[in-house]
Amino acid sequence: MKPFTTCVHAGAKVEPTTGAIMYPIFTTSTYVQEEPAKHKGFDYSRADNPTRQAYEEALAATEGAQHGLSFASGLAAVQAVVQLLDPGSRILVCDDVYGGTGRLFRRLFAKYNLDFQFIDMADPAAVKSAAVKSAATKLIWVETPTHPMMKVIDIRAMAQIAKSTGAILVVDNTFASPIFQNPLNLGADIVLHSTTKYIGGHSDLIGGALMTSRQDLFEQLKFIQFAGGAVPSPFDAYLMHRSLKTLGVRMMQHNKNGIAVAEFLASHKRVRQVMYPGLKSHPQHTVAAEQMSGFSGMVSFDLNGTYDDVLKFLKKLKIFALAESLGGVESLVNHPEKMTHASVPEEMRKKLGIGPSLIRLSCGIEDTDDLIADINQAL
Repeated sequence: MKPFTTCVHAGAKVEPTTGAIMYPIFTTSTYVQEEPAKHKGFDYSRADNPTRQAYEEALAATEGAQHGLSFASGLAAVQAVVQLLDPGSRILVCDDVYGGTGRLFRRLFAKYNLDFQFIDMADPAAVKSAAVKSAATKLIWVETPTHPMMKVIDIRAMAQIAKSTGAILVVDNTFASPIFQNPLNLGADIVLHSTTKYIGGHSDLIGGALMTSRQDLFEQLKFIQFAGGAVPSPFDAYLMHRSLKTLGVRMMQHNKNGIAVAEFLASHKRVRQVMYPGLKSHPQHTVAAEQMSGFSGMVSFDLNGTYDDVLKFLKKLKIFALAESLGGVESLVNHPEKMTHASVPEEMRKKLGIGPSLIRLSCGIEDTDDLIADINQAL
């Protein structure tokens, strides 16, 4: 099936007793067994739940994976991946990674004798050099497009490096969504999503997901999911699955608005620079066009002014709401330096260009003209 059809029908099961087209929410923590260890496939809902299982089947299908696993948050999914590793492992991480991911690596997992090296992965040669330096390199962590500088990383090139060194390649595909990018088809071993964002799509749920076609990794991750217990409730699994059904049509409008807003900003005298993979001026536009079928609704730009000017701009916006997160049907604006990336070391922020004048937009699904008019009047 093609992507939009997959979103609607993947994991969908007709309830056998009533014929209900929407699969029920199984609000149970435990299941009656015929004999000890003899049951109908479910024994305890931390291990598995029918509602969650249907949702995970749908998640897998959207990325063309054999297996899908859902978690209580995107960072819970990140944790599960890192827990695949033994102490002493070396992890190469793209330097412009989501602030919460970097914080988790630097401040929590680094305490457990894991070596995180942050590298500019827009330069495959630098990644290859770093990967072959040590046999301890066990994981390559890619986020593309990156957050918030919108760098695009060549997934095929990273896959070749991972394969040559025996490392696992993980791709955070949150910004692109499964509609516009499928990293497994490009050589990734694991795909990660913060389902809070585009998959949930309505700013009312927190969740995470992992998809893989490698049986060995699935079995290890399934155990981590079961043993750690950071799973979504049946209610959240149901709502995420319902949201997934409209992902395709929502992403088309997000993409339309992202392109229009980026082009408008690029032509405005009050804007110094626009970061959006869909613009031909983007340094990795060619790579983006090869591995993505659309460029999503995330746009970052540098205002040509001071932080006071940024504050004035933010206060004048009427449709774009100042808030954390992204990917919802409503448009949001974010100041990475003070908000999502405040935990990134100052030296790293300066190196990446995350400064006082940087603004990140999440273009929702509103009318395109209204979004441009809102930005225009605020500028």
